[in-house]
Amino acid sequence: MALNLASLVNKQGVKLTLPCYRTVAKVLLGTGLLAAITIMLAAIWRSDIVTPAASSLITDRHGTFMAELESEGYTGYGFWPMGELPSRVVTATLALEDQRFWLHPGVDPLAIGRAVWQNMSNQQRISGASTLAMQLVRLQHPAKRSYVNKTIEALAAVIMTLRYGREAVLANYLRWVPYGNRIHGIGYAARRYLDKPVEDLSWAEIAFLAAIPQSPSRMNPFTPKGRYRAIQRGKRLLQSLHAGQVISDAEMALAVAEIRTIRLPHRQERPRNAIHAILKLEEQLRQTPASPLVTASIDLTLQENVTQLSRQLMQSWRAKGAGNVAAIVLDRRSNEVLAWIGSDNYFDESNNGAIDFTQIKRSSGSVLKPFIYALALERGVITANTIIDDLPMAQYPFRNSDHRFLGPMLPRQALGNSRNIPAIRVLNRVGLDETYGLFGRLALHQHRLPARHFGQGMALGSLPVRLQDVVRAYAALANEGRYRDLQWLRTANNGNNNDNLTGEQLFSPAVARLITLFLSDPSARLPTFPRMGTTEYAFPVALKTGTSQGYRDAWTVAYSKHYVVGVWVGHAVPRPMDRLNGAGSAAVLARQIMLHLHAGQRHGLTDVSFPAPDNYVSADLCATSGKLAGTACEFVYREWLPVGKVPEEVDNVYVRMSVDVRTGLPASIQTPPQFKRLQTMVNLPPRYADWIAKKQMVAFQKAVQPQTIDRPAALPRDLRVKIDITSPQNGLHILRNPDAPEQSSSIALNATVEPPIAQVVWYVDNEPYQLVDYPYSTRLHLQPGRHHIQARVPMTPEQSEIATINVE
Repeated sequence: MALNLASLVNKQGVKLTLPCYRTVAKVLLGTGLLAAITIMLAAIWRSDIVTPAASSLITDRHGTFMAELESEGYTGYGFWPMGELPSRVVTATLALEDQRFWLHPGVDPLAIGRAVWQNMSNQQRISGASTLAMQLVRLQHPAKRSYVNKTIEALAAVIMTLRYGREAVLANYLRWVPYGNRIHGIGYAARRYLDKPVEDLSWAEIAFLAAIPQSPSRMNPFTPKGRYRAIQRGKRLLQSLHAGQVISDAEMALAVAEIRTIRLPHRQERPRNAIHAILKLEEQLRQTPASPLVTASIDLTLQENVTQLSRQLMQSWRAKGAGNVAAIVLDRRSNEVLAWIGSDNYFDESNNGAIDFTQIKRSSGSVLKPFIYALALERGVITANTIIDDLPMAQYPFRNSDHRFLGPMLPRQALGNSRNIPAIRVLNRVGLDETYGLFGRLALHQHRLPARHFGQGMALGSLPVRLQDVVRAYAALANEGRYRDLQWLRTANNGNNNDNLTGEQLFSPAVARLITLFLSDPSARLPTFPRMGTTEYAFPVALKTGTSQGYRDAWTVAYSKHYVVGVWVGHAVPRPMDRLNGAGSAAVLARQIMLHLHAGQRHGLTDVSFPAPDNYVSADLCATSGKLAGTACEFVYREWLPVGKVPEEVDNVYVRMSVDVRTGLPASIQTPPQFKRLQTMVNLPPRYADWIAKKQMVAFQKAVQPQTIDRPAALPRDLRVKIDITSPQNGLHILRNPDAPEQSSSIALNATVEPPIAQVVWYVDNEPYQLVDYPYSTRLHLQPGRHHIQARVPMTPEQSEIATINVE
C-alpha cells in the first residue's frame, strides 16, 4: 500500500508539515541503508571458507574401533579433508542437493522462483531453495532461520563462490555436510558407517550416504527405520542417475540389489576396559597430531585379557588391603604400548577406579636398583667380579628387608637378591648426584628437588616414580641400553626391527646385557627368593621386584625377548597392605601376563638365553671372592667378563685343612688320628669376623693365628694391631623412645681388628665397659647424654679412635 504523506497526523490529530515529511523520509532511507550495509557486512563475514581440523578415528593395531577424538573447538566428528573429489560422490551429491551447481553464482534464481511458487500455492513451506553454497554458509555459521538470515546466507553464498570458486565450495561442503550421529563429511561417514575410504564406495553405498544429509536424524543408519528411509531415498537417487544416463542398466541393477542388502557394523562405543588407554592416547594425539585415521599400538584383545587377569587377582588382594592395580605391556623392540591398565575397573568408584595409577607417583621400593648397578658398571666403579659387602653400615639407618646379612656378594647376587645394603654401597661409590642425574635422564624425576633431598634412600624407594616411567626405563635395559619414548601408534615396521629406531644411548650394550643376565638368573636370587616361584620362568625373563616401606606399594617389571611387562599394586591413599610384597602380588600378575604372551613357551622347549655381551668370555667365579673358583668354593657362578679381564688367581677364601677337634687349631703330626677332622675354614678380611661368627663358620685367621691376651708375651713386641670401630659411627645422634623400657634401648658395638686377636676391651666414657672375645661384638645400653666409645687391646697401648655419640 502506498504511503500518503498528506494523511499522516501526529497523535494529537495535527497534520504534519512538509519539512516533517522530509525528515521521516530521511529516517526511513537511512534505516534501510544501514540495514543493507549490516546485511552486506554480515554476508562478507560469513563468506569465508572455514576448514576445521580433522577429528581422529582411533582403531587398535588390528583395526578394531577404539574411540573418536573431536576436533578442537568444534562439536562432532569428521571434517576429513578431501583430496581429489571422487566423481561418483560429486555426481550423486549434486543430483540431490544442487543440480544447477555449475551454472549459478551461488544462488539459483530458478530454484528460488520454484520455491516461492510451491510455498505460496500450498500455503506452507515446501521448498527452501538453498543451494549447496548456501548450506555451507549455514553449516559454518549456524543461525536462527529467518528471512534476514536467509538473505545473508544468499549474499554470502554468492561472495564465497566468487572468492573461492565452485570446486573449493564443493570440497568444503563435502567436508562439513552432516551425516547424523555427530558425523560430518562424506570421508568420515564412509569410514564410520561402511569402514572403507570414500574412493572405494560403490554406487549403492554413495546413494545410501548421499540420502542422509537431507534429514540426518530421520535417516539415522544405526536405527532400523532410519536405515530403511535412507535406503528408499537412495533408490530414488539411483533412479534419477539412471534416468540421466549417469549409470548404465547393469550398474543400476547391481546398485539396487546392493542397496537393499546394505550392511552396517553395529554402533561401536569405546571399549569399557580401555578407557585409561584411550585417554592417554588422546593426550598424546593432542600433543602430536597424527593423520585422521589413527591406528593405535594397543591390542584390544590383549587389553581385555590383562584386565580380566587383574580383576581375578584383585579379588583376593583386596582382602589383604590392596586398593587397585596397574599394568603396562610393551613390545620390546618397538616400545609400542600393547596394553595399558590404569586400574582394574574404571567405573569402580569405591576403589578409585577412574584414577590412572600408571601415572601416579609412588614409592619405588627396590625397583630402581638395576639402574644403580648399571651406572656403576658403566663408570667402571664395579665389575662383574667385584665383591660387595652385605654387612651392617653403622653410619646409615638402612637395613635389609629380611634383617639378615649375606656377607661378601657378587653384583649378580646382590642385585638378584635385592639386598639393600649392597645397593647403598654401590650408590655411594657412584655418587649421589651422579645417580640422581641418571634418574633424571630416565625421566624418573624432573629435577625439582636436589639429590640430597632423597639421599641414599633413592636406592630403596625415597624417590617417588610412575609406573609408565619405570617401564620405559626398563625398556632401555631390554633394548641394548637405548632409551626411547613409548610408542602409541603402530609403527610401519610392526616392531620387527629396532636398528633404525632413534633414542638416547644411556648404557652401553655390554652393560645392558650384563644387567639383563643378572636379572634373568634364578639361582642368583637365592636364598632370598625361592626357586620355581613367581620370579622364575621356563623361558628367559629378566625380572625385578620392589616393595615400598610398610608394604604400601608392590612392583614388578619383567622383560623377555619380545615383551616388557610392568605391574604395580597398592592403594589410592598410600597405606600398608597385609604383607603384599612385589614377589607375592605384582610378580604373580606379571607372570600370568608373560605366560599368556608366551603361550607356546610355557614348557621351555624353545628356551634360548639372553645374549652375552660382545667380546666377553665366561668364567666360573667363587661368589665370596670374585676369583676363579677353587675346589673348596661352596658358591660358584658363571660370570661374563671382558676378554683379558678374567682373574688368574684362584679363590682362597675357602681353605680345607685338618683340624684338632680338641682345640679347634690345625692338627699337627702329634695329633692322634681319631682327633683329626677335615674342615673348611673361611679366609676373609677382619671386617667379616662378626658375620662369620654369627654364621657359625670357622675363621681361618682365628685358627692359624691364635693370639691370646692370656699370654701377652705371645704378642711380638713389634706387632702393631689396628682397631677400627665400625659401629657406632662417630657423631651419631640417637633419640630414645621414652615409652620403651630402659633395658630395651641399646646400640651395637662392632670393631675390626687386624691382625685378629683373642679379645678386646670396650671403654665407655674412658671406663672399662666389657671384655669381648673374637669377633668383638656386644651391645651398649643407652643412657641420655654424650658418650665416648673406644676399643682397646688389653694390657697394651693399642686402641681405636674415639667414637662420640649423643643420646636424647
